[in-house]
Amino acid sequence: MDGKMLARLGAIIFVAIAIAITATVIEMTRKEEPAPARSAATLRPSADPLRDSLRRCQQLGEAAVRNPECLATWVESRDRFLGRPPTPASPQSSEGR
Repeated sequence: MDGKMLARLGAIIFVAIAIAITATVIEMTRKEEPAPARSAATLRPSADPLRDSLRRCQQLGEAAVRNPECLATWVESRDRFLGRPPTPASPQSSEGR
C-alpha cells in the first residue's frame, strides 16, 4: 500500500471511531423520563352494552336472524361503524284505551 492510501484508510477509521464515541456519549447523557404508571382499570376497556349484545347474538347462531333484538343491535352497530347519528326511538302513542 502506498502512503496516500494508508492515510485515507486511517482517516476513515478515525472518523468512524469519532462517530461511534459521539453516539455513545449522546446516548449516555440522554435523560430518560419514567413512563406513567397505568393501573389495571385504565388498561381495561370500558363496558359497552352494544358489544355485549353483539356477543349474545353471536352465541345465538342462526336463531339471531329471526331475533328482533339482534336485528336492532346490528342496525345500531352498522350505524356506529358508518358514523351515522343514532336513530331516534319510534314515538309510542299513549292514547287511552
